Parts: sequence; C-alpha cells; structure tokens
Amino acid sequence: MSRTVATDAEILARWKEEPAPLLPLLHAFHDRDGFLSESSIRGVAETLRIPLADLYGTITFYHFFRTFPPGKAAPRVCDGPVCKTRGADALLAALEKDGATPMPCAGRCDEPVPVLIGDTQFVGAADGSLVERETPRPAPRPDGGEECVFAHVRDPARRGIDGYLATVGYAGLRRAFCEWTPERTLEEIDASGLAGRGGAGFPTGRKWRAVAEAAGGPKTIVCNADEGEPGCFKDRVLMDHDPHATLEGMAIAARATGATRGFIYLRYEYPHTQAILENAIAEAEAHGYLGADVLGSGQEFRVYVRRGAGAYICGEETSLLNSLEGKHPFPRNRPPFPVTHGFEDTPTAVNNVETLCSVGPIVARGADWYRGLGYRGEGHGDHAGTKLVSLSGDVQRPGNYEVPIGLPLGTLIHDWAGGPREGRTVQAVTMAGLSGGFLAGDALDVTLDEPSIRAHGSFLGAAGIMVFDDSRNMVEVAAQAMSFFAHESCGKCFPCRIGTQRLTERLTGAAGPADLDAWTAEVADIGRTMKATSACGLGMAAPLVAESLVRRFASQVAAHVGEAGERGGERA
Repeated sequence: MSRTVATDAEILARWKEEPAPLLPLLHAFHDRDGFLSESSIRGVAETLRIPLADLYGTITFYHFFRTFPPGKAAPRVCDGPVCKTRGADALLAALEKDGATPMPCAGRCDEPVPVLIGDTQFVGAADGSLVERETPRPAPRPDGGEECVFAHVRDPARRGIDGYLATVGYAGLRRAFCEWTPERTLEEIDASGLAGRGGAGFPTGRKWRAVAEAAGGPKTIVCNADEGEPGCFKDRVLMDHDPHATLEGMAIAARATGATRGFIYLRYEYPHTQAILENAIAEAEAHGYLGADVLGSGQEFRVYVRRGAGAYICGEETSLLNSLEGKHPFPRNRPPFPVTHGFEDTPTAVNNVETLCSVGPIVARGADWYRGLGYRGEGHGDHAGTKLVSLSGDVQRPGNYEVPIGLPLGTLIHDWAGGPREGRTVQAVTMAGLSGGFLAGDALDVTLDEPSIRAHGSFLGAAGIMVFDDSRNMVEVAAQAMSFFAHESCGKCFPCRIGTQRLTERLTGAAGPADLDAWTAEVADIGRTMKATSACGLGMAAPLVAESLVRRFASQVAAHVGEAGERGGERA
C-alpha cells in the first residue's frame, strides 16, 4: 500500500502555527526528502519570516541537517573517546563505501560503537556488521540499596501508563495538584536538597521559586534532554523505559511555578525516543495528567517534543532556548537569566531529565525519604539523595548505576562494575563526561559528591565517568577530547573558538614550543585566558583536560613534547 507524501504546502501549514515551529518544520522536510533542498529552505524562510542567509547559517550549524543527498541515508559512526578505543576507525573505514562519516559521541558508550542510519541506531563491529538493539535497562543495584529514579525502570510495563500507575506513578502529581499548594511543593523540593542533575548542580527548589515569583508569562518548563556530553547516556534509559516519570516531574514543576507549557528538547541521536515520548504525552493527556485542565485543577499544562539536530552547545540552557526559538543557537549573555527571561523572554525553568524524574518520588514519599538515600559509610559524613552515573570505558560491566551521593569511586568501579580488564589497572578516569578533566593516582580515592571531587580540581557534573586502563596513552586521549571541544565550540567568543584549537594543536604536536617548560607555561596561559573570558561553560571547562593531563601525567607530557620537538623543532 503506497503512502501519501506530504507536499511542501501541507508541511508548512501543519507546523507554522505550532509553538517553537522551526525545528519540527526542518525535520519534516529532512525526513521526507532525506535532506533539505533549496526550495524547502526558501519555503521555511518565507513562512517564518527568517532571512534566508540567517536560516542557512542556522541549518548548517547543526551536525545532522544535510543540504544534499544522500543526506540522512549515509551512515554516521560515533568516534567518541570510548568508541575510539573500540574500533571506531576500523568501522568507519568498513562503511566508507556507503558514504559513512564520523559523528561526536552518540550517547551509547555502554554499547560501542553506535552507528546512525536514517532514524535507526545500530551497534557496529569493526568488520562493518550492524545490529539493531533496544536501549538496555540498568542491572539491579549491586548492593541492594534503595533507588529513586531507577526503582521501577526495569519493569517492562513501566513505559505505558497502566504500568506506570501500577508502580505508584503520578502519585506525586496527584498530591501536588489535589492536596498541596504550590508553596508546599516548593518547600518540599527545597527540603529534599535536590539539585540539577544535568551538570550545573543549581538547587531545583530555588530555580522553581524564582520562576514562580517572576513577573510575566506564559511561564514555561523546559526539559533539557540534549544529552550531548561524551560519556553520558543516563537520560536515554529514563526516557526510553520510564517516559511518564519525566512528564510527571514537568507537570509538578508547572504546578509549583504556574507554567502552562512545556518542551522536551530531545537530542537528535535518540530518534526512537521521540515516538516513545509522544505516545506517553498522548496517554497522559487522555488520563487528565496533562492538557487543558490537569486533574480538574483549572490549570493548563501542555507538553511538546522538539528534536534537536546535533550541537553540543545546545546542552547549555540559553543556547537550547535560542534553538527552540528558531534562532542561531549561541549562548546568551547573562543576566538576565532564564528564570525571568527564558523562552520567548518569559520566565522559564530548564531542568535535566534526571532532575525531573526525581521530583515525582520526592513529592510522593517526602524530602526526608530522599535525603536518607545518600551514602552513610563510616567516616564519609551524611549525603542527600542519589545520582545516576554513566560508567564506560575500560571496565568489565559498563552501564548506568544509581549511586548514593558520597559513594566511594573505588566501590563503584571495582565492586559494582567489576574493575578493569584482566591484567590491567585503572590509570585514569574522566569526570563530568569530558568537562571535568582527568582524575588519577590518589585522586581515585574520591567519593562521588561535589566537595570531594572539587577538592581534586574536578567536578561531578552530569556524572559521565570514562575509565582508561594502563594501556592507554593519556596524551592521545586528551588530544581527542580537546579536538571534540574545538569541533563543538559555537564560535561566538574568540577565547573558546581559538583557545580550543590552540590546545588541540599542542596536544597533537602540530604546534607549540619544543621546550617542556615553555610548552607547559603556554598551555597554562591559554587555559587561564579561556576560563576567565569565555562566554559559556564549554570554554571554561575545556582547559581542565589539559590542566589535569599536565598535573597527573607529567612523564607522558614530557615524552610527547620531546617527540614532537624531535620531529620538527620549534613548531609554528
């Protein structure tokens, strides 16, 4: 049976009056044709009244929009830090005949090497063979401890609303809308100690209160599901296997702040997740948990899914908001902050998937219960709540783990995840994906909480932890990481745009002094400048890779500088 193909006019009419229309419009044409033709781009520019040059600049900023065939049909192969050690280059070569090109970390570090063809994600081997697999559920917590967001995620029925309701789903939402005042909800979230789980760690209750007290509207809740930090893949599990938890958290946030609309900004590399989320939204609306009158409260709250197009910078909340609005996704200058001037210049709360999934259980079971989930080991103090950690690399059981805040890193790596490969030892780990740089030596004795990790010059952030054993060249790992940051720099500010490129050159040996002391001083100077003057967190975090490399792997750095000097003397 033939399928009717939508015309340009039908696509434009379908989306032009929708909230945040640019991305879905571009995706509709991209899906239909496999690429964005000149005529479709002109149609979008005229319909949304965007200057053609501006629109073309925005389209080409994203990694995955193609303006020529074969477009979406050509394979994209992940060449992230973990996949580089698992045969990504060989797989890319094997698929070269099909027009394969590399893509940054695709959020599947637990199953390398991911390959994206059209809207299907595969796991590939070095010989070019591909297997399509569903997102794996996390293994049961090894110590048998109580969990918050992973408590029911292993139940296959949890994806649908009947299974969600059967496992105490929407109990928190019913309490927030039918029993508590918005102020009571804010007080409970404050008391729980819940902080942003996407990396920034800002107290969730304070953010919501700022939105609630801000003038103007309509107010908005945005779920940041653009999980682009290499080594992070926790949000994919939650959205794929527990989508209603995200919706419940968004609706509770809406009740607490007075928001009437919500957006889930979904990363491009999770194409299968869009249908899961949209089905969950339809189910929630049918049961009265979303829509024009949530649970008869008189409050409207509608949620829309907007799929990104591949840009690491869109994980930064103001870049994400610009992307939603159809603008070039540069970060905004702050102040003003999104809590007062966010989406369409109105009060907006931007929260990570994991943060929102924690909200329902907290409201249903109470702040004291959540705080009691933190680690209570002897000599480690008291910690509140849990954190999802994406663990990958040279470890026997990679995957997602819900750990109590304050758990020793060594317990996670060796006891929970089985330690490194046979005959190997842990040389280093990255923290916060790549953004936190490397920990090694005595720093591997940290506990998984911000004060402990920051004491060693790093931070927990989104808690993507990549393990590198003693077989890895850490200068090469650092060079790959810095190359990623250089590739993903949006280019708005020159300290980041130029600094990441200069650090990449020095880590690859393409440029820089041949003298070790001069090389080290130059790298430190570049890093200081970037941290002091960059416009957003990318330029501030990237230098940590080079700084931690120099601090923890001095002998490898010395060998690198010496070898590069022998090849070319003083380099340009």
